[in-house]
Amino acid sequence: MTTLHNEYKERIVPALQKEFNYSTVMQVPRLKKIVINQGLGAATQDKKIIETAINELTAITGQKAVATLSKKDISNFKLRKKMPVGVMVTLRRDRMYEFLERLIRVALPRIRDFKGIEGKLDGRGNYTLGITEQIIFPEINIDAINKLLGMNITFVTSANTDEEGYALLKHFGLPFKNAKN
Repeated sequence: MTTLHNEYKERIVPALQKEFNYSTVMQVPRLKKIVINQGLGAATQDKKIIETAINELTAITGQKAVATLSKKDISNFKLRKKMPVGVMVTLRRDRMYEFLERLIRVALPRIRDFKGIEGKLDGRGNYTLGITEQIIFPEINIDAINKLLGMNITFVTSANTDEEGYALLKHFGLPFKNAKN
């Protein structure tokens, strides 16, 4: 078990149970999964972009990334059905906690002029963080990069409300800006 998972069980669960007056620990929200997604529209012209994105995302997460395919033809974008248009990884359990720990302690502090992340959740206790450059992760070799790619990192929680989800992610150490929502 990772240190963040232990911290969740020993420190975060009792704190949230006290904060929201849960009658049992099973009511305390938990992090279900983290989904990392990269949309690569330029991949319709250059097939190598998908391969490099898969390799980079695999290096960052420690789990094999998969290409996402288009659902229909769109002639204006020169897009055919089932063409690769993105890359994604879904992390659960130990890999999820390891990635979250590296994101909070290593990657986010490397962002230039970093002042925290927005605290806007989706209404169901889930949060999506947009990152503009993949080079904030130490696993990426900056010299080997030919194109800066952004990504969306979605934290899926079992929280019923945004308030509970926000409290859970705040206890995990996500550096939200001071203003809440």
